[in-house]
Amino acid sequence: MIWAVLSLALGGILKGATGAGAPVVAIPVLALFYGVEFAVTTLMVSNLVSNIVQGWAYRADVLPARFTARFALAGLLGAALGTWALARLPAEALELAVAGMVVLYIAFRVARPGWRLGMGWGERLAAPAGLMGGVMQGAAGISAPISLTFLNALGLERRVFVGTISVFFVAMSLSQIPALVGLGIMTWERFWISCGAFVVILGFMPVGNWLGKRVSKDTFDRLTLVLLAAIAAKIIHGALAG
Repeated sequence: MIWAVLSLALGGILKGATGAGAPVVAIPVLALFYGVEFAVTTLMVSNLVSNIVQGWAYRADVLPARFTARFALAGLLGAALGTWALARLPAEALELAVAGMVVLYIAFRVARPGWRLGMGWGERLAAPAGLMGGVMQGAAGISAPISLTFLNALGLERRVFVGTISVFFVAMSLSQIPALVGLGIMTWERFWISCGAFVVILGFMPVGNWLGKRVSKDTFDRLTLVLLAAIAAKIIHGALAG
């Protein structure tokens, strides 16, 4: 329980500092102790409410409507498909999927930190990237290896990045939550746990805002990647040993 709360707190700090990324930290830890289904449902309320708030705050800074609509609607479809996989794949496979998403995220961030994608190619890839990110979000609770990397590669200003990714996250939640309820994965008990998790994340977001002004982004990123690497290694060991 202590590690679960700490992961949510760290996720809130990360979201407060960068505007995104709480599931990248919280999902692997929660999956390690409670399973992927529990981890995914625990972040649902936070994913929806916090991104509605962020999306509204940055509504004037999103990318053009055509780009954003392609990206978000594809994510909505992908999240529904991924949730279907969540309900049917073995627990060990899902745990390895979470670990794989984290490893992929770390590898790309280390290998290509300065990689940039032109806006022309960005418009062509918006729908495929959104679909793949949505599938990852639905099945493993983490879309960052695709969604965050894709938008980061466009070299967006922070306000544009936060506004656009918030719309994407809200769109995924709009299909993921009903799918989780329909499949019996999101129960009332898990809903109230998700509300409690949101309170923890919300409470630590101001800490992230404070740290973001005092710690360099590169240092913060490196510390986060080291932590994620340790978590992914633990998940892989546990899944294979089981």
